[in-house]
Amino acid sequence: MGVWLLVLLAVLSGLFFLLSGHDNPLSRLEAGELAALGVFGSLALLYAFSLAGDYRGRALQAVRHAGIWLALFVVAIGGYAFRDDLGHVARRIGVELLPAGVPLPEATGVAGETAVRLRKHASGHFVARGTINGAPVSMLVDTGATTVVLKPADAERAGIDLGALTYSTPVGTANGMTFAAPVRLRSMAVGDIMINDVEALVAKPGNLNESLLGMSFLRRLRSYEFSGDFLTLRG
Repeated sequence: MGVWLLVLLAVLSGLFFLLSGHDNPLSRLEAGELAALGVFGSLALLYAFSLAGDYRGRALQAVRHAGIWLALFVVAIGGYAFRDDLGHVARRIGVELLPAGVPLPEATGVAGETAVRLRKHASGHFVARGTINGAPVSMLVDTGATTVVLKPADAERAGIDLGALTYSTPVGTANGMTFAAPVRLRSMAVGDIMINDVEALVAKPGNLNESLLGMSFLRRLRSYEFSGDFLTLRG
């Protein structure tokens, strides 16, 4: 049985060098990697000899278990080799499973740039779940809105004193002309993208069903891009 386990160890070591992608792997390994390989080999040998007695007279079972460990080793190496591709797949699955509007971080490859991706809501609109002054708020993305517009409940949640507002700014809506109160938001964030000191309006009670993520936030981003069922914000 010890012979079988030694053969298994030799196969595992050969796979390690084969999948490393180098012509001469040992000559290219750093001291720390060589040490780790030595420790791994020593522990594998110790484990192999410790199991030799347990499988005496059960060669078929030993081969079956060795095959399982070999398969697990190959899967682990494959997962590490394709970790970037698997990460992309995991992010895509996350986008599909998370509720629409939940921002999912997106890799950009640009130093200092932060990006998030939003999935289209079942209604056909894009919704962004973010924070205003640290308070959670859900907003309808509206590139036709000049500024961020908050319904009173969201404004109050963000710490705005509704009683101190003056509704002096005329606003055109589908139902005609109305007035809203101008405010400055200390901070707005969608995922890891945060913008400070954002111009906004607070709608009169009963005039707005959903808060709007308008251009006073969007135009301060590096870019925003609609692509099919997704909206990517870059800050």
